[in-house]
This record gives sequence, C-alpha cells and structure tokens, in this order.
Amino acid sequence: MGIEKKEEQKDINELILQRRKKLEQIKSSGINPYGERFEKKDSAKGLLNKYHASTKEELEKNRVDCITAGRITALRNFGKAAFAHIQDGTGKIQIYVKKDIVGDEKYTFFDKMIDIGDYISVKGFLFRTKTNELTIEAEDFNLLSKSLRPLPEKWHGLTDVEIRYRQRYVDLIVNPDVRDVFIKRNKIIKTIRNFLDEKGFLEVETPMMQSIPGGATARPFVTHHNALGIDLFLRIAPELHLKRLIVGGFERVYEINRNFRNEGISTRHNPEFTMLEFYMAYADYNDLMNLTEEMFVHTAKEVCDKLKIEYSGKEIDLTPPWQRFTLKDAICKYTACNSSELSDFNKTSTLAKRLGVDIKDADSYGKVLTEIFDARVEEQLIQPTFITEYPTDISPLAKRVSANPDFVERFELIVNGQEIANAFSELNDPDDQRQRFEMQEKEKQAGDEEAHYMDEDYVRALEHGMPPTAGEGIGIDRLVMLLTNQASIRDVILFPQMRPEK
Repeated sequence: MGIEKKEEQKDINELILQRRKKLEQIKSSGINPYGERFEKKDSAKGLLNKYHASTKEELEKNRVDCITAGRITALRNFGKAAFAHIQDGTGKIQIYVKKDIVGDEKYTFFDKMIDIGDYISVKGFLFRTKTNELTIEAEDFNLLSKSLRPLPEKWHGLTDVEIRYRQRYVDLIVNPDVRDVFIKRNKIIKTIRNFLDEKGFLEVETPMMQSIPGGATARPFVTHHNALGIDLFLRIAPELHLKRLIVGGFERVYEINRNFRNEGISTRHNPEFTMLEFYMAYADYNDLMNLTEEMFVHTAKEVCDKLKIEYSGKEIDLTPPWQRFTLKDAICKYTACNSSELSDFNKTSTLAKRLGVDIKDADSYGKVLTEIFDARVEEQLIQPTFITEYPTDISPLAKRVSANPDFVERFELIVNGQEIANAFSELNDPDDQRQRFEMQEKEKQAGDEEAHYMDEDYVRALEHGMPPTAGEGIGIDRLVMLLTNQASIRDVILFPQMRPEK
C-alpha cells in the first residue's frame, strides 16, 4: 500500500472512530440510532416534478406540506441554520434546518450528531431559497440510521474500479449514472418480456441444476447433491429443456434467467450471466432474424427513444434491415480472400496460417473456418450484422442446410465486434441428433471439456416428434451494455464475480 493510500486509510479510520463516539452519545441520550418504521409520503423526484414551476410567492400563499426521508449527501452548517441534500431512490432534494423552527435541542442534535451518509426523516413545507432552489423547510426531523463509514469525499463518484464493483452499495450511493444504468436494465428486460408476451410466447422456468449439462459448448460448474448421491451441473443453457416443452405442445416459450459457465472473466464475460432464450414452433432461422430486428428496434425506441445510439465512441445504427452475410462470404469480404481458399480443409488451413490465425492439428474444417472469423472478421463488424450458415461440426443442435449439409441454418448477431445473439433452425431428426451427440462424445473423450454430453432423454423426446422449430439465445448483459453505452459487462451486473479480498 502506497503512502497516500495509508494516509487516506488513517483518515478514514479516524472518521469512523469519531462517528462511533457519536453513536455511543446518541444511544446514551436514549435515542435509537437505527430508527423504526417511517411512512414516507413524498419522494424527491415527485416533489421536484410537481412543484418545479411553482414560484416563491405561490408556495408562500398555498403551503405545500411534505413528509420524506433519505440519505444526507451534502451538509453545510451556518451556526443557527443548516442546509443539506437528502437522496432517496428517485433523486435529491435540499432541506433547510433552522434553530428557531426545530428548537434548540433538536438543532444541537442535528449540528453535533448528524453526518453525511446518515438517513433521516423530514417533515416540513416547501419554499424557495434566495438562489431559487426548491427546498424543504424542516419543522421536525428524526435519525433513521447512523452511518459509521464516511462516503467518498469527491462527489464525482468512486474512481477505483475494483472498489466500485466490490462495494457496489457505495458506487450506487455516489454515482447517479450507475443507478440509471440498472434502472434502464430493468426497463430493457420489461420491454422484452412485454414484446414476447404480445407475440404469444409463454414465459417458463427450467432447472438451474441439471444432471447433464447441454445446450451450449461450454465448461460447466459441478456441484454435488448429497441426498441423491450424484453430481449435478449448474446449467450452461436452458435450451434442451425448453425444446422438450416444444415437444410437449407449447408452441412458443421463453425464459430470462441465469446461465453459468466455468470460463474466463473479461469485459465481455462473467461466469454467471443472464440469457434470454426463446423457441418458436413452425419457424426457421430466417423468421428469427426478422423477429430479432423487430425486438431490438422496439426495445431501443422504448428505452433510448432513438435507433442511432452511441457505443464505445461509435455510432451504432439499429435501423433495419441489418446486413446479412454467410460465414464464408464474411471471411472473403473482410480478409480479401477468394471463395476457393475456403473450399476444403487444406486450403482453409493454409489461409489461416497466412492470416496468422492460431489453429491446432486436431481442428476440424468447421473449427478452422470459425477461428478465422473470430480472429480476423468479427471485430470489424460494427453495425448490426447477421452471420449465417455455420459449419455443422461446431453446431450439434442445429438443422442442416438442405442444399449444403456441411453447414447449418444458424446465425449469430454481431454488433460492435461482439456476439449479441445466437440462433438456429432446431435439429428435430432424432437419429441425426444421436449421431451428433456421439461425435461430441468422442471429442470430449479426446480432451474437449466444452463438448456436449450424450443426452438420451433428449433424443427420446425428439423420437416423440418435435415440429420444425427455431430457437435463439440473446445475452441480456451484452444487450444492456449496448443500450446503456457501457464498455464492460461488470458495469451492467450489480455484483460481478471477483476474487475474494485479501
């Protein structure tokens, strides 16, 4: 720890000690420093919105009584009177505490015992100060909760990123923009729910703990169920259970919930994240491209009130139609190669080496293609782009393209160089599905920890018959990043995963 940090910690410790002394004095005077229930009738935003146009004279003529509560975020004492700002869940409003109004005893308590960070209740009436600020003149107040730790002094918010994520409660107190991101996140999810509900989708819940992890290529977290005496896996995707519901007769289903993947942490990845997955019977991946455009446009209009948004210093235009390329066509366009260089495994491997893409001897043709795309193409796709027709050998749950069975009816939606959605026409042939599971099993035995497990019950479900179906997964966290202009996934997850403090 540097000298400045040590001095800062020393100052904080001294402030905590002073506040603890105040806490004991408050208790010894017979006052409960952690008060009882309080009926809060007015919010800061409600008062400011309703009376923002009221003049000084109007407020004097027609008295407006108010009862509110919040955390003190600023405090200025002038001897016989004090100004403070209190913050609630909607915003801030100024209060004025005057000795002549609240009385000597109350005012002395406010002056000596109240600190920034404390929660108080206030009863009073509205007036305008000499600077014309709408303010509550307190006729009474009470301490609701004593704050023992000082808030950051600089009201520009926390600057230490690790502290911001680790102590999100402080981040939310001092950074109004952070609160706004999570309010907007809530609105995004509500808008998507309403959109899908109106389209006839049924929201469902499927297991978080599964005996067989499936629905994605990812390394799972393993836990153990003592009563059953078996290992269980935190789900990497809800896909196979949702498609069982399609088999069962629900024609449109969706789930917004957590997935867990035992992988790296980065600005785009958190081990625990939120996904929307939805499935639509009698549809294919072309239908989902159209539906996805419609959903994103609707959500952006509701949340951002526009289709041209700023993200990471770039303008993203969500106005449809969005561009569409097959995987091969995108590689040709953005690496300036020709289609013949992608015609077979050997030529594609040669191209990968020429482009400086790291591939392994055991990689399949499809794997080499996607490695080239991931390394050299994806980051160039800034505007919304559907990439279609992925190789069959890396898409074990998708339906083959009838004219080219080495590829499947699948798309990924790329915005600003990152995947936002993944979708395909679902494989509903049980024999083909079994063969692909068996192929994945061989890859797992060869050391691929992310390969699919064999799921006999899912194959059995398909043997009962699943109608032609299209399904999609959308990363909610990444969508929130896009619509709130946040560079890191940690900025849109309230409590991102971190190493324990030392």
